[in-house]
Amino acid sequence: MNSYRVLRNTVLTVLAASTVVGSTAVGRAEESGRIEEIEAAEESGSAGNTGRIGETGLPGEATTTGEISEAQEIAAPPARVPAMRIHRAVWVTRAKPKVRRAAAPSRSSNKAIAFRLVARRSWSQNQFQCLDSLWTRESNWDHEAHNPSSGAYGIPQALPGSKMSGSGGDWRSNPVTQIHWGLRYIKSRYGSPCGAWGHFRSSNWY
Repeated sequence: MNSYRVLRNTVLTVLAASTVVGSTAVGRAEESGRIEEIEAAEESGSAGNTGRIGETGLPGEATTTGEISEAQEIAAPPARVPAMRIHRAVWVTRAKPKVRRAAAPSRSSNKAIAFRLVARRSWSQNQFQCLDSLWTRESNWDHEAHNPSSGAYGIPQALPGSKMSGSGGDWRSNPVTQIHWGLRYIKSRYGSPCGAWGHFRSSNWY
């Protein structure tokens, strides 16, 4: 009797175990089939809706790949910009800068200066013509004219040239200084340019 019970219990146990194993296998098969159906549905949905990720219905969620990538760009930390290297070189040039120099006084400008100074002395135009004839013969209105034999210098051919230092220390290069001195000399010695020109024509000096 006891052996019969033991045999029956063993058979029941084996049947129960096989039932559990079978149900588990069936459950796994069913679950695998459902997963394949879900994957097929997702594939067909993605083919019909290119670019759509899925709508959750939640506010503020990105619904397209463009929106998601844009959100990722905003949230992503800024990329590090590599430091720039500045190369400093020292170069040397032989070119010389252009220096603007004041235009040297010309003979025509020297005449214009003398004309204004003659007019200030209230001398007539005829007096200026006498002065023009006198100093054209003496120096041709060259403020750097120098007579190597006598040592006379400048527009009025002062002898010696250092006499003109009484009118300015720049008597060697400034025609205004020379003309001021020459007109004072003519005034004190001959009274007027025409008086000096008359003496020059008779004596060849003044």
